[in-house]
Amino acid sequence: MEFVGKSRDNRTYDAIVIGSGISGGWAAKELCERGLKTLVLERGRPVKHRDDYPTDTKDPWEFNFRGRLPHDELEKNPIVARCYAYDETTEHFFVKDEEHPYQQEKPFDWIRGYQEGGKSLIWARQGQRWSRYDFEGPARDGYGIEWPITYDEIAPWYSHVEHFVGWSGNKDGLDHLPDGEFLPPFELNCVEKEIKEKVEAAYSNRHVLHGRCAHLTELRQIHLQQNRGMCMARNLCYRGCPYGAYFSSNSATLPWAENTGNLTKRTHAVVESIIYDENSGKATGVRVIDANTKEAEEYYARIIFVNAACLNSNLILLNSKSNRFPEGLGNDNGLLGRYITFHNYRGSLSAEMEGFEDQYYYGRRPTQAIMPSFRNVYGQDSDADFQGKYLIAFGAARQGWQRGVRQEHIGAGLKQEMASPGSWGVFMMMQGETVPRYENHVRLSETETDPWGIPQLITSVDYTDNDEKLLQDFLTQGAEMLDLAGAKNIRTTDTRQAPGLDIHEVGGARMGKDPETSILNEWNQVHGCKNVFVTDGAAFSSVAIQNPSLTFMALTARAANYAADEMQKGNL
Repeated sequence: MEFVGKSRDNRTYDAIVIGSGISGGWAAKELCERGLKTLVLERGRPVKHRDDYPTDTKDPWEFNFRGRLPHDELEKNPIVARCYAYDETTEHFFVKDEEHPYQQEKPFDWIRGYQEGGKSLIWARQGQRWSRYDFEGPARDGYGIEWPITYDEIAPWYSHVEHFVGWSGNKDGLDHLPDGEFLPPFELNCVEKEIKEKVEAAYSNRHVLHGRCAHLTELRQIHLQQNRGMCMARNLCYRGCPYGAYFSSNSATLPWAENTGNLTKRTHAVVESIIYDENSGKATGVRVIDANTKEAEEYYARIIFVNAACLNSNLILLNSKSNRFPEGLGNDNGLLGRYITFHNYRGSLSAEMEGFEDQYYYGRRPTQAIMPSFRNVYGQDSDADFQGKYLIAFGAARQGWQRGVRQEHIGAGLKQEMASPGSWGVFMMMQGETVPRYENHVRLSETETDPWGIPQLITSVDYTDNDEKLLQDFLTQGAEMLDLAGAKNIRTTDTRQAPGLDIHEVGGARMGKDPETSILNEWNQVHGCKNVFVTDGAAFSSVAIQNPSLTFMALTARAANYAADEMQKGNL
């Protein structure tokens, strides 16, 4: 392969970060703040905060299809079309099905965002700290390896991230869902408060909390320094927030890194592999294919951070082959790409609540109420026939305006219908932990390549009998709690959606204490190549029940500062 570009000296940096999403942005921020000349490689196009959010302030009538997508677009993109955030207002931030093909050995909906900022522009912005029980649980209950870090070790980095990001929430004093550095929470509405009161009175171990999310409900000095504004409760977040009120790489970490003068960004750069030097026993750089010209280049650095998002990070490592690592970088034990886990979102319930017709609410709050797990938290419950836990999220709303839109009214009749609030409805959903399994994996195709000449990824990830049992427990417990709270017409649903649509896939290059059973050590370094760090979801040893992005960021900040320290000591 012929490589083109500038001289090697002009393509050499202290650090290379692969990916500009949530974790990549944090790697760039931390490394640049520590004085490292850092190159961020992004396979997608540049997106400048505020300037490149083309739909952020548009009204429904300004779209050809009022925000919906035409049937031909849905038919061409059956995978991404299943994503809750994908529509006419946001499609420019999503990868279409044909743009980056992959092979599904088992059904897997791979949702991707290839642009500067990655999926940080379209994430759901929810996040909770892990507790000591989440790190200890898999090894304690026999369904995973021991995590090489503890809650106490990562807690200061959670605080570090929350302080910069701005995280709204309430201090609830629970040991199994630790409090953070919170801004004021979004309030629960009257029906949610009623459910909270009834559930907490009936169960000593069940708690209804304000949703914890990366939104600025109050501005601190650190947020003013980032030139960000308060959340307006528009709930148009997936279009890109012109206020910078929710956290994204584009509004916060990347501009912060740029202000140091140490950041270089290279967009349209598809990373093909990491270059390993047999003599030094280290990685020396990365091979890149230009997304548009298909020309190849090499970039060099002392340390490399892999933050391409879970499955793409696995793809890059698997494709980084050498005499030393013929099956992929760091893959001495054959476990690279194995133990992919995700969140089980299949279960949901809906119901109606009577007696609150004289009350309403203001704004479009960007979060819901949550219930941390009450199953298998401190050990395996004697009455649970499944392993792992689940988090519950729920919300209540008046249904009138939605009913009006969907009925075939016109003129005055439509206006009257939309102006008349209907009954209160409740929607409850699960976020279930799937346990790590060797069989759930990704690997490279031996015959098919993508448009850049890189082997296509094969996904082989599925549910187990354990997931089915956990799902049924949620449906049973959820219905019981709604009934106790006074809900009527309770309906349960199993969507039977494929893995991946949760967009919380993790694992494949998991952390661990033993190089025989893991790919990374306690500092997110590849066991066999210590100047390569993997700090996105690929590093997870298990998935727990929390939305994972807060932990991505905390792990990244911790590893980046460790890497900078080790470089200063001459160890890297």
